[in-house]
Amino acid sequence: MKHLFDYLACAVLLLSGALTGAMPAHAAEQPTPCTEDAMIVFDASGSMSGNLDPFSTVVQLRIDEVRKALRRVLPRAQLNRKIGLVTYGAGAYNQCNVQLELRPTPQAAAPIMRIVDALRPAGKTPLTQAIEQAAEVLDYRNQPGVIVVLTDGQETCDGHPCELGKRLGAEAPNLTVNVIGFRLQSDSWLGAQSYLDAKCLAEETGGTYLNVHGEDDLVKAFEQTLGCPMMSMWEPGTVR
Repeated sequence: MKHLFDYLACAVLLLSGALTGAMPAHAAEQPTPCTEDAMIVFDASGSMSGNLDPFSTVVQLRIDEVRKALRRVLPRAQLNRKIGLVTYGAGAYNQCNVQLELRPTPQAAAPIMRIVDALRPAGKTPLTQAIEQAAEVLDYRNQPGVIVVLTDGQETCDGHPCELGKRLGAEAPNLTVNVIGFRLQSDSWLGAQSYLDAKCLAEETGGTYLNVHGEDDLVKAFEQTLGCPMMSMWEPGTVR
């Protein structure tokens, strides 16, 4: 019997040592929450009121696809960081409208959705100005931050997105600008320059450019650019 107890005690010690030795490596792999504030730069220009499929008789507005995607993503994203909102293109027809709607705020899902649901796309695309405003709100010269840009078209208010990306990349190494191009490459009438400008803007700030085509693609893109590794631990929610 004594030999049996000695054997069991030895086995327990060996198992305990193995688990203890494995814990630091395992702990190092655990995702950590993101703490940088984020700003969503939301496209509400006139093209966002267009039909998702211009050749279909079924009406599916582009902006509605983005609304549905944000409604799925924001409840998880707000768990990890404060989020704010800048919109561009809403309001007066054919104008270069930019509006700071919400500074980075905890539990921002509901207020952001109330604002986004009320937007009426009508204006031009002052993409550069909108991103500049979001960067200023994040105090980009002094604080780390993340900007997530949603755009379905090219800059139409004399801005230069790629040049802005280069300037922000030089002035603010801790600011990341991610760009989600919504059906951008599929619209051949926009030309290659729109895609290149958006991609350059992201790359110059260490961000990611993603081209998407529908709601599920949008959800994945927002999760990748706005969220954190920890988001995979949470089940999708809804905003009421």
